[in-house]
Amino acid sequence: MQFLSYSTSTGSRFGMIDTTGTGVIDLTDRMAGVGDLGALVEAGRVDDAAEFAREPADHQLADITYERLLAWPGKIFCIGVNYGGRSAEYADPSDAAYPSVFVRFPDSFTGHDRNVIRPPESPQLDYEGEIVVVIGKGGRRIPVASARDHIAGLTLGNEGTIRDWVRHAKFNVTQGKNWESTGALGPHLVTIDEIGDFDDLHLTTHVNGELRQDDHPRTMKYSIEYQVHYLSTFTTLRAGDIIFTGTPTGAGARHDPPIWLEPGDTVEVSVPELGTLRNTVADEFPDGSDHVAPEPQ
Repeated sequence: MQFLSYSTSTGSRFGMIDTTGTGVIDLTDRMAGVGDLGALVEAGRVDDAAEFAREPADHQLADITYERLLAWPGKIFCIGVNYGGRSAEYADPSDAAYPSVFVRFPDSFTGHDRNVIRPPESPQLDYEGEIVVVIGKGGRRIPVASARDHIAGLTLGNEGTIRDWVRHAKFNVTQGKNWESTGALGPHLVTIDEIGDFDDLHLTTHVNGELRQDDHPRTMKYSIEYQVHYLSTFTTLRAGDIIFTGTPTGAGARHDPPIWLEPGDTVEVSVPELGTLRNTVADEFPDGSDHVAPEPQ
């Protein structure tokens, strides 16, 4: 099953993709006592939605607006410097014995087909295409062998970063990772039963049609299953928490000279089993609005 969060003229909704792949079955009124997709996951009721999977669509995908997949996840973990070759991109190539971990806030992400925002304080907006885990069953000290049992499904993320702001102080990247709507999450939550071996997933990131990132989780130093295990060692993972599992080589900062995102650029993060997360870059203006650069004349 594939779930999404969206809005129409009647307000915010959540639903699932129909059997044609072009329509949305609305679950907002069908799933009693569940207000949004995050609540569905937190309540452990993802499988309950299967009874509606063959109903006719209430909306066409072309007629809805995507919202952030999970509106307010409890915890958002991000794993850094994990794919093959990533350590070599840094001046200090030391190979730590444990994963690099940092956290982000929900409103630093937007939804599929929405603008990601470059703030006026810095031109150094960068992309990071990632596979994202959505926890479906909580736990503490989860064994690696049991990790999949705790995953509701996967989605895609663009872990957008303001690069110069991650260098404002030692030992943290928080400032550069949490500007509002600099990243994106979606488009769909694909349930774990539809996903095979994680190592076989093929992650790519394109910017304006140009391939920038291309890799498989099999090159990760810390597998997705190990990440679930490691994070659950020091904190209780809960249904609805999410994990950005790392980005491959090829982010804009690693080019010579760096290639920063500019208004009008389109970033597409893809995995065949998960679809494509697409966003256009826009500048933030002092009034809080955002604008895409006009087409050249």
